[in-house]
Amino acid sequence: MKIGYVYVFNTHVEAEDAIRAMSKAGFDVTKLSLIGKGYHSEEHAVGFYSQGDRIKSWGTTGALWGGIGGLLLAPAVFFIPGIGLLALAGPIVTALIGALEGAVLVGGFSALGAALSSSDIGNDKVIEYETALKADKYLLMVHGSAQDVAKASALLADLVPPK
Repeated sequence: MKIGYVYVFNTHVEAEDAIRAMSKAGFDVTKLSLIGKGYHSEEHAVGFYSQGDRIKSWGTTGALWGGIGGLLLAPAVFFIPGIGLLALAGPIVTALIGALEGAVLVGGFSALGAALSSSDIGNDKVIEYETALKADKYLLMVHGSAQDVAKASALLADLVPPK
């Protein structure tokens, strides 16, 4: 799985707006992955579960994961030591599962870092993206060809500068 580009969003609302805008514009959202912590307070219960092809959730950001869970593939939740509880959806889930099953750790990265690194993302960017997740930011990844990346970049140009 090749990741063509990664966008960093400060809030779940920004990430959701971007995914919905891309979907409305006809972009193939199966070529998108989203990663975020999915919670902001330990005072509220949070949970995720899959029901058919839709993710169901509750907690402080349940609207985000419930709303976009129907758009993106393979919703999942993992606890990654050093980062915390992460909700993921899209092709990145397969890469993370592969890293976990193979017990692959690359250059001292977490399992998520290993999954990102195996996706042709440079080590400096892996560190940058893990740091963004620790700071409660959201990563939207575009997978696919150069044409897919160019289309996504054009659609997202007004929403967020690429990282």
